[in-house]
Amino acid sequence: MTSRPLPFDPIARAAELWEERIGPAEAMAAVTSVMRVQQIIQSAVDGALRPHGLTFARYEALVLLSFSKRGSLPMRVMGERLQLHPTSVTNIVDRLEADGLVKRIPHPTDRRTTLTEITEAGRERRAAATEAVTAIDFGLRGLTGRQTRQLSDLLARVRKSVGDFTD
Repeated sequence: MTSRPLPFDPIARAAELWEERIGPAEAMAAVTSVMRVQQIIQSAVDGALRPHGLTFARYEALVLLSFSKRGSLPMRVMGERLQLHPTSVTNIVDRLEADGLVKRIPHPTDRRTTLTEITEAGRERRAAATEAVTAIDFGLRGLTGRQTRQLSDLLARVRKSVGDFTD
């Protein structure tokens, strides 16, 4: 991030030039804005989670486990819900387990399945990290609650159109 704000919006300027030289600029400007905002949000969230020894992926895993009825889920289900490749889930669980925040336990009825269970330390870390990210609104500044809901709705349309989920 620059140390001081630019006196103009570089994405708006790029859109003007795109329009003049290439053609319609709506999609380019929207995508460039989303990418820039993603950088802003990622930086803010990473900064809030770093003191808690978590990345956003590890934080999401702890939240998911804490939301489950028993505090545990099969790794396959974690991957589906977090929309991650099984290798990524394994890496996340490995790190959380090394930090004592989760443990692997056998499934009570399916010997082929291993469950990941959040520990008390994991619940405490999740709670502290949640305070940190909510204190900064997950890095999403400058919007009202209504605008944030509208943004979520618009982004959900894009996600649905590529098959992320169905209604």
